[in-house]
Amino acid sequence: MVRKSVGMLREGDQLEEVYQARDKQLRANRHGNLYLQLDLADRTGVINCRMWNAGQSVFAGFDDGDLVKIRGRVQAHQGSLQVIATCVEKSAMDGMDPSEFQSAPDHDADRLLHRANELVRGISSFPLRALGETILLDQAAVAGFRATPAGVSAHHAYPGGLLEHVVCMMELADRICPLYPGVDRDLVLVGCLTHDIGKIRELSSTKGLSYTDEGQLLGHLALGQEMVNGFIAQAEKLMGQPFPAELRLRVMHMLLSHHGSLEFGSPRVPMTPEAIALHQIDLMDSRMNMAMRHLREDRAGGSWTPMHATLQRRLYRGTQPGQAD
Repeated sequence: MVRKSVGMLREGDQLEEVYQARDKQLRANRHGNLYLQLDLADRTGVINCRMWNAGQSVFAGFDDGDLVKIRGRVQAHQGSLQVIATCVEKSAMDGMDPSEFQSAPDHDADRLLHRANELVRGISSFPLRALGETILLDQAAVAGFRATPAGVSAHHAYPGGLLEHVVCMMELADRICPLYPGVDRDLVLVGCLTHDIGKIRELSSTKGLSYTDEGQLLGHLALGQEMVNGFIAQAEKLMGQPFPAELRLRVMHMLLSHHGSLEFGSPRVPMTPEAIALHQIDLMDSRMNMAMRHLREDRAGGSWTPMHATLQRRLYRGTQPGQAD
C-alpha cells in the first residue's frame, strides 16, 4: 500500500498515516479547553495538525522529531490545508525508510562542495584564501555543513540546508560584488562561508530539526566567533605567518553584524560595505528559499497561496494550466 505523503493530501481526505512531529504545543482556546497543535512533516512538505480536547497525557506521549500515527481528516482553513486529528500517538520506525521523513535539499551536496572549493581557490587574498581552504579541508566542518539545516522552520530547514544556503550566497557574492567597485569580493566570499558556521553546533538534524543545548544557551553568532577564531589559528600555521589584524576584525564584524539590526540579534549593525553586502545577500537567499518552497509545497490550489508566517504575505501564483478562460 502506497504511503500517503504530505504532498498527496487533499481536502476531505480521511487519514490514517505516519508522519514526523514538529513544533508540538499544548494550547488553550478562549474557553480554557486544551488542544494539541503540531506540524506533520515528511520529505514532501509540512502540514499543520490540531487535535481538540487533547490533554497533557496526549501531549507528553511523544517528542518533537518522533514519528506519530495520525487518524483524522484533512480540511481547508483560511486558504490552507490542515489536519483535524482524532488520534495522535507515537509510532515506531519499524519497516520505514528514515529518508521519507526528511525534506530533501534542492541541490546536490557534492556539487555544492565542489563549487565552494572553486570559489575559495579563486580568492586572490592569501590570508582569506588560506582561511577558506582551512575550513573546507576540515572534515568535521564539511560534515557539519552537509548535515545541518540553516534553520529549524524558516529557511533551508532541512539537513544540508546550511551548505545550500552558504554556497548560494557565495554564488550571489561572486556575481554582485563586481558591480560595486571598492567592495572587496574576497572578503564577502569569506563572509558568506563563515557567517552561519556556528549553526553546525547550534542546530541538529539527528531527530527532527532542533537546537542543541549550547545552541540554545549561546547561539550561532557566539559559537561562530569561537569557531572562526580557531580556523584563523589553523590558517596561520598553514601560511606560516600571522593573520592580518585588521582583516580578522573585518571578518568578525561581518559575522557578528550579518543579521542586520540589533532587534534581529546582531550585537552590531553592518558598518563596512562588505558587511552591508553580506547582510543583503543573506536576506535575499533566505527569503527566496522561503518563497519558492512555499509556492512548491502549497497544496490548496488557487491563484494565491495561504499566508506565509515569516514573510507575512500571501504569494501570487497566477492562473494554473487548465484554469485559463
